[in-house]
Amino acid sequence: MKPTTNKKGRTRLQQEKDHAMNLFLLKLAIVAVATAIVVYFLPRTEGFNYSYELGQPWRYGTIISTQKFNIQMSDSVVSIRRDSLAHNFVPYFNRRTDIEASVRHGVQELAGEQAIKTYVLQVLDSIYGRGVMTGAARDSLTDAGIAFVRIITGNEARQVPLTGIMSIHDAYQYITHGSNRFSPSEISHLNLNTVLRDNLEYDAAKSEAEMQSEFDAIQSSLGFVRVNEKIVDRGELVTEDIYQKLQSYEAVVNRRAEDSGTSRLMLWGQVGLVAVIITLLVTYLSIFRPNYLDNLRSAILLFSLVTFFSVVASLMVSHHFFHVYILPCCMVPVIIRVFMDSRTAYVFHAGMVLLISLSLNSPYEFVLFNLIAGLVVVLNLRELTQRSQIIHTSIVATLTYCVCYICHEFSIGAEVADLERRVFIFFCINGLLLLFIYPLFWVMEKLFGFVSDVTLVELSNINHPLLQKMSEEAPGTFQHSMQVANLATEVAKKIGGKSQLVRTGALYHDIGKIERPVFFTENQAGGNPHKHLSEVKSAEVIIAHVARGISLAEKYNLPEQIKSFIRTHHGRGTTKYFLVTYKNEHPGGEVDESLFTYPGPNPGTKEEAILMMADTVEAASRSLTEYTEESIGSLVDRLVDAQVEEGFFKDCPITFKDIADAKEVMKERLKTMYHTRITYPELNKNSDEGNKN
Repeated sequence: MKPTTNKKGRTRLQQEKDHAMNLFLLKLAIVAVATAIVVYFLPRTEGFNYSYELGQPWRYGTIISTQKFNIQMSDSVVSIRRDSLAHNFVPYFNRRTDIEASVRHGVQELAGEQAIKTYVLQVLDSIYGRGVMTGAARDSLTDAGIAFVRIITGNEARQVPLTGIMSIHDAYQYITHGSNRFSPSEISHLNLNTVLRDNLEYDAAKSEAEMQSEFDAIQSSLGFVRVNEKIVDRGELVTEDIYQKLQSYEAVVNRRAEDSGTSRLMLWGQVGLVAVIITLLVTYLSIFRPNYLDNLRSAILLFSLVTFFSVVASLMVSHHFFHVYILPCCMVPVIIRVFMDSRTAYVFHAGMVLLISLSLNSPYEFVLFNLIAGLVVVLNLRELTQRSQIIHTSIVATLTYCVCYICHEFSIGAEVADLERRVFIFFCINGLLLLFIYPLFWVMEKLFGFVSDVTLVELSNINHPLLQKMSEEAPGTFQHSMQVANLATEVAKKIGGKSQLVRTGALYHDIGKIERPVFFTENQAGGNPHKHLSEVKSAEVIIAHVARGISLAEKYNLPEQIKSFIRTHHGRGTTKYFLVTYKNEHPGGEVDESLFTYPGPNPGTKEEAILMMADTVEAASRSLTEYTEESIGSLVDRLVDAQVEEGFFKDCPITFKDIADAKEVMKERLKTMYHTRITYPELNKNSDEGNKN
């Protein structure tokens, strides 16, 4: 069978491959960009950039040790110990055998008797075995009080007295005056001074490392600080003990900052952690919320929020600006919950908290408090329909932070007197900042095209100008829309849809009927203008209410989500009454069904599918001759099953279980609306007479 193609000749399989590739590139771009931004702003230790004085309060945030270190002695004692160690230190020198070989070769090349050269070569073995250095180097060691040196030959090091080391001048004198066979003048004719060189080279790296090791070994330690141990907190008085810890930690941090290799490893470590967290968030969307990735605005909002708050936290830590507890992290789950869903809100909140923790020295309490507060906020804010809910959420978040802090402090053995008031102040400021989320909703709606529940509640107010217009000019349509809204809302609550969204969409889905209301049966009061029109023209008038509805929606600045309900509430269905009538009047003739077909598209979300079902069922229910349980059940099953068979719900994430539940809800709701009652049995006359007897 030939694969289906679109207008451009591309097969469906090719389109799916292109979509998959574009989605992969989008995911890659999200991970790369978000990781680069977050890592760029993450603090990396580049020295100890604090100023402090003994006896003065600590003016910065809490300092937590990132590694174990010894508490060092004061500078004056350190200076004395270093001077003593330097005086008694035995430095390292490397024996350069390559230079010795070069000198021997140079002697062979000199002009002179071979016997004298042989003598010189024999003496050189002894001299270089003891060691030769420049006179200036030996004098420098002597002036420093050095009595011994260590000579490294291969993998061995031997300690020799400095007095046993020759200078080049001493070596020359020793050779020329040390022979019983040759006179000094005979030896001097060789011009040995042109080839003699020192064979000892100072090993600075090994000597300095050994000196530091010896100093670390002999210094009197005042104790040590463990990894993640608090050194000093904001406002705490810098005592002698804290002062020594700060000095020791400053030395450790500065020494570490000088190691460029460590900085590179730190950078790559941060890149790895951030990339893993961002990748996990992208993976979550790919598995559980793929529609958010398909909608670029949703993806941008999600990762912009996570990245923005991570960067702000990093800047606060890097510049010691206030305390990170002031940052209203719960804004993120609230925003995502209002515009999307609870699960995504909490997952991205957790990811953001982990990213922020990378900028903190002691992240445990921050992660613990924010994960709990975020969960409480998400559970508390199921649907945002009133402004007062923001205030309530702010209070709940603040109390959660405070309770978590108190419980944590008690769990580690603290007492009431040990609780810090300033921490409670931070949490209160956090709660106050959370109140600013309300104006942010308006900004998010304008920037990303989302619509909040608060906006939906405002739009669903029947005093809205457009709804008022519909109630006055098309009262039947208005009543129909109200009934559909109630029906769809109940279905949405049952199957997990956004009830406020579908309610608002239902109120506006037929606003296009306002312009020509008499052409729709619910607004007719006796006359039917379709009697004077052909079936094609009637279908055109009926179908046009969708386009007119979009025009009115744009005129009154309705959100795009509401416009989508207007477009999809009939999908790609047909005006069956006029289509069937036309076919009956033109038997055997060709019928252009496109003239009787709505422009669509079919529903793309669960809420749009709910509205289509509720709209069709409610409208058809008005034509029932009797409202019994059987007639209503049969009507709902027949209409919804027909929509399923015609493929109206193929493009939306609604399941057969959802559809079955929706049908049950609509049946029960319609029975309530039309006050169906059970049929009471009549009393049999024979039974009545029997009772009398």
